[in-house]
Amino acid sequence: MSPLRVWLKSFFRPPWPVIVFPHTGFDVIEEPLVEEEGMDGFSSGDYYPMVIGDVLDSRYQVVGKLGFGVSSTVWLARDMRDHRHVALKVHTRDEDNKHEFEIYQQLSKPSQHHGRKHVRDVLDTFTLPRPGGDHQCLVQKPLWESLQDLHNVMPNARLEVNILKSAIKQMLLALDYLHTECKLVHTDIKPDNIMQELNDTSVLKKFVQGEVKNPSPRKIVSDRTIYLSRLLDPPKKFGRALFCDFGEAVQKRNHNAQPEFYRSLEVMLKANWSYPADIWNLGTMIWQLLEGQPLFTGQHPTLNTYLTRAHIAEIIGLLGPPPNDLIQKGARSPEFFDQDGKWKIDDVEIQPRTLEESECCLEGEDKDKFLVFIRGMLTWRQEDRKTAAALLHDPWLNS
Repeated sequence: MSPLRVWLKSFFRPPWPVIVFPHTGFDVIEEPLVEEEGMDGFSSGDYYPMVIGDVLDSRYQVVGKLGFGVSSTVWLARDMRDHRHVALKVHTRDEDNKHEFEIYQQLSKPSQHHGRKHVRDVLDTFTLPRPGGDHQCLVQKPLWESLQDLHNVMPNARLEVNILKSAIKQMLLALDYLHTECKLVHTDIKPDNIMQELNDTSVLKKFVQGEVKNPSPRKIVSDRTIYLSRLLDPPKKFGRALFCDFGEAVQKRNHNAQPEFYRSLEVMLKANWSYPADIWNLGTMIWQLLEGQPLFTGQHPTLNTYLTRAHIAEIIGLLGPPPNDLIQKGARSPEFFDQDGKWKIDDVEIQPRTLEESECCLEGEDKDKFLVFIRGMLTWRQEDRKTAAALLHDPWLNS
């Protein structure tokens, strides 16, 4: 059937009818903090007061809550016009959210790059008007669990090597697309932001049926209802791995960015950084997924909290002193190094170690090849790091 005929068929097809969801029969939660209420800086007025069963933008009927975060809640909805299920990401009232919309517009441009299919799409956008500030909404395909969820259920919190290699290849394709065609640095690469495509629509139908038969537990307060998130059942088959959450994606910058454990030195020193910052970020994430623990923690030995100086000391212990030309480029370098490029922090000791002694999961030639692969990502100078395209041809990754 031609695309035109498919469009015409969907255009003249009557919309799905509205489902009436029960208003009784649910558990009432009495706990002081539920879901997004526990987020740092939570303010009830910032989140949209969603009601299951409501129809948004004259098209999307809200079915149930999939999750929440600092700046949004995510809901499964029925697209009554196009006869499909979608995920609605409803942002808090925050001007910064407009940046993610602009990034997705950039990513929506047609491309033949193989990495394009490993970047999450946006199907639609709309605004929910509200006194005091509107809420921007992204409409996307529902996805299943993240790489972090998979990591959490694996023995010893370690991903099986073949699963990890498959995910790495897909992420490198996505990064090559972002870096070469979109000219974007993701800056927020972590297992939570890598999700699995959902190709089993029966899982979504079961979710709807579950909300009808067993309504979600909820906390009812004066101006809103806070629902518990409902899990999707495991699908019969999985799709591709997808990069998600582009709220932090930028072009070349020098501001603070990246998840703490995965942060590169150029970011910590506030030197100008670009695409190689993502490569460092990915390399440190890969290490944690394979080994079950982070390569760097940044934990101060006595204060027991993350501090940049403790993180830099760990990297120096592994890679040796950073080159002076890199130190000279960093706006924050005088905090950590003297005029000769020597480490000047007294309360954090440099403790030498090697990748060989730190790596505990692989043996023999496989270990040797992996360390060559990871060293190509973890270099002091950005220009010395391999590109995503080059890493795709690495012997360990393809063995």
